[in-house]
Amino acid sequence: MSLTALQEQRGRLVTQAREALDEIKSNTDEARSAELEARHDAIMADFDKIEANIAREERQAKIEQIAEEARAKFRPDMGGSEARGSDEPKAPEYRDAFIALARAGFDPQELSPEQRAVIRAGFQAKIEGRAQTVGTNSAGGYTVPTDLAAVVDKTMKMWGPMYDEAICTVLSTSSGNPIDFPTVDDTASTISQHTEAGAMTDDGSKDASLSKMTLNAFAYDTSWIQVSMELLADSNINVETFIGELLGERIARRVNTELTTGDGTGDPNGIVTASTAGKTAALTTAFTADEVIDLLHSVDPAYRASPKSRFMFHDTVLAAIRKLKDGQGQYIWSMGDIKSGVPGTLLGNPYSVNQAMASAFTTGQKLVLFGDFSKYYVRKVGAPVIGVRREYYWPNIGLAGIVRLDGDLIQTSAVKHLKLA
Repeated sequence: MSLTALQEQRGRLVTQAREALDEIKSNTDEARSAELEARHDAIMADFDKIEANIAREERQAKIEQIAEEARAKFRPDMGGSEARGSDEPKAPEYRDAFIALARAGFDPQELSPEQRAVIRAGFQAKIEGRAQTVGTNSAGGYTVPTDLAAVVDKTMKMWGPMYDEAICTVLSTSSGNPIDFPTVDDTASTISQHTEAGAMTDDGSKDASLSKMTLNAFAYDTSWIQVSMELLADSNINVETFIGELLGERIARRVNTELTTGDGTGDPNGIVTASTAGKTAALTTAFTADEVIDLLHSVDPAYRASPKSRFMFHDTVLAAIRKLKDGQGQYIWSMGDIKSGVPGTLLGNPYSVNQAMASAFTTGQKLVLFGDFSKYYVRKVGAPVIGVRREYYWPNIGLAGIVRLDGDLIQTSAVKHLKLA
């Protein structure tokens, strides 16, 4: 089924789900209400499947685009103007030499002298800072080409909303030295009416009180992944995309969890941990539409006006929010405009699904966040580092990734949570 057809089917399912709930009136008997709710849940289950299919189709399209771009680099030059205008042979690029090395079982003796020279230069120069932690060439300490690291970074953004610079403020640094950020809360300070010819108060009571937030560089690794030599040697498979997907997903799951629920002790201070209380639900197992509205208005309008203000919750929580209505009988969740590509909204605000957040409707769980996510700073140290290991896994090849980062909420009042009683 085409992407357009899937999107149209998604729209029809939302309409049917709303019709099922709209049939439930105050005088509807319990049996009919249960039947309609079950129908709604079944429709929304189909909706979730369609959502997943759409995400897969969009993701596959991106992967195929990357693969086509990679294949284009290997297509032979059939006599272009640059080739006809020069008799000099084209010098091998590092990426080409690396793939040739992989197909040769990482045996440098199988390469041409020119390819060996390129590999040696890349290892010594540690291209773009992507140095390997393994010690020698024979142990597999070759720098993976730049294209691979770029794929890893893109995959991490797809899997973890807390690593996305469109949601949070992302700071990239070349070193891992601690970074201090001064913070101040001057919102409670007032000024006095001035009396003509009178002296201004100078007792220190209005001094600005500065504090600081420090971002460090915590390291997380993927552990080793084995890839067969046959796969590396197969020209029909885009090896960069394949490895990038595996390593990126593994890193993203851990990184997103730490940036969401990390306790700030040896790990990032996660957004849930750093957020402040906005609203406590009356019940221990559910919350209402009015309580979501209260959470929204617990955040100062200055933060609500930010382009990066949004809700965040687990997908299970989103399923419950879809059924909530306000006092006027209007759903507080909107699916958006499929044709124009406008995403769904909650109370007119965007939202992000974060699978690292709590999903259980139990006592004390912080289920919903709202606020200005630009005040959450994610510090990245360089790019993900990719290591290659040959002899240890012979005849397979081992690859692993490592990333260094930290995160914290620079203004705790900018993001607040709704928790159950």
